[in-house]
Amino acid sequence: MPPSETNTANGTPLYLCQPFVRAALVTGKFKTIVALPRCAASPHARSRFFDILFFSARYVDINEWVAVNIFDFYQNLNLFCAVISEVCSTQTCTSMTAGPNLSYEWTDRNRRAIALPAPTYIDYVMTWVQNCLDDETTFPTRSGQEFPPAASSSFAACCKAIFMQLFRVFAHIYHAHFTDLLHLHSEGHFNSLFAHFLVFGQQYRLLELKDITGERGKEAGVGVLWERWRQMGILDV
Repeated sequence: MPPSETNTANGTPLYLCQPFVRAALVTGKFKTIVALPRCAASPHARSRFFDILFFSARYVDINEWVAVNIFDFYQNLNLFCAVISEVCSTQTCTSMTAGPNLSYEWTDRNRRAIALPAPTYIDYVMTWVQNCLDDETTFPTRSGQEFPPAASSSFAACCKAIFMQLFRVFAHIYHAHFTDLLHLHSEGHFNSLFAHFLVFGQQYRLLELKDITGERGKEAGVGVLWERWRQMGILDV
């Protein structure tokens, strides 16, 4: 983690320090934002994978709701990646770090783990996600074309994999480029996007708690931020 990303007084990451940890554009409950729109009944309102308990019938297909939100998270995060592209280079970010003791490796088609500079890793992630979203068999966009059956694990597995990779991009930006966001007065935008992302991921089981907080004995990445927000009542999960 670059020295500029910490509070030099105690070594605490800036994104955990006041007033930055509270910076946000959204007030109120994020669960209201992520809830499936409440409307008329539909036989497509349930999915075996997502298995959400609904208080009343909805007509929005839950798979479509998840797909639309994943697209929005991807697009918004991609904008932030473009913003930091000049300061996130192969010279400044030689690995995909999310803290002093945590770095992510890319898994290639042969299931080999490869260490990459952060901008290369992020480019691979964004290209891969775009290819997933362009796949009409998984994310249909044409009228009358349905999502894969609820019993199929392909859609669920793809959504989970996308969320995990986007989570890693968020983590790198927080650890390596939060100061850059502060210079642009964008910390409130980024915090709100990430909080929305976390609540949505847990609501629809795209992220498990261990994905966020880390497993015992392992670096948690931005898990400390999740815990701080939870204690502050920012996350209603």
